Amino acid sequence: MRSIASYFRILIFAGISLYFLNWIGTSGDVSIFINQPWLWSIWGGLIFFHISCEICLAAISRVIYNSLNLEAKEKYDARIALKKANQFVWIKIYYKALLGSKNIEEESEIILDHNYDGIQELDNDLPPWWKYGFYFTIIFAVIYLVRFEIYNDYNQDEEYELAVAEAKIEIEEWKKTAKDLVDENSVILLTDASDFNAGKDIYLNNCAVCHKSDGGGGIGPNLTDNYWILGGGIKNIFKTIADGGRNGKGMIAWKNDLKPLEIAQVASYVMSFENTNPLESKKSEGEIWKDAESLKEKK
Repeated sequence: MRSIASYFRILIFAGISLYFLNWIGTSGDVSIFINQPWLWSIWGGLIFFHISCEICLAAISRVIYNSLNLEAKEKYDARIALKKANQFVWIKIYYKALLGSKNIEEESEIILDHNYDGIQELDNDLPPWWKYGFYFTIIFAVIYLVRFEIYNDYNQDEEYELAVAEAKIEIEEWKKTAKDLVDENSVILLTDASDFNAGKDIYLNNCAVCHKSDGGGGIGPNLTDNYWILGGGIKNIFKTIADGGRNGKGMIAWKNDLKPLEIAQVASYVMSFENTNPLESKKSEGEIWKDAESLKEKK
């Protein structure tokens, strides 16, 4: 019994300590244990310390018990046995009362007046969990009947349509922050330093060999002027990187090697080359391109 109680104390302490550390450390929607994973070691240390205390207390109790004389041990064992016998006794008494069962001496009062080959049946009540569960189903059925058959509340089709509509709204909200779902129609210029640095790394590792590290152009065209073969702007650059250049003489499609977010990052980095005028830049190719949105603003 002592060991079972110890297990419960350890579980309760683990839950309370986890909640407390999370409560004092979390300032937003993300748990402190996600932002600071090293706190798991602190939590584990606290549990280890508590387990050590439980072991020490059990050892001390055993030493004290062994130091008792025979009479004292018998008194102690008798007290523990009485305590176990009376543990949760009120639950046992209450449950027995709900059953309506009788003692063996009183069973003659509830014997039914029929038998089967000498086997007689007692008229005991059904188990409480079954009886009250059955009552609950009756109440639920009445409420359901009134709500959906008399007052004509929503039906299954309406419930399904409502759930689908709510799901669509949630998906659209999620898409606003899910950068990896970006495509050529929804891509926007990324200006955060983290996106800029990520785009720079991708460019230097994959694109600089053809376009040079400064964007001046080598095998590939110059990326620093206003001339574009397949159109400029973040959307056209994203599409060109994803789908590749001109058939037979353009660059490969990168959509199988780079994630949509990575394509958006490198496209945003490419746009930072505009009008940088490197010393050894390649001759302009394609047609001069103006952002349609910029033209609308000027008008």
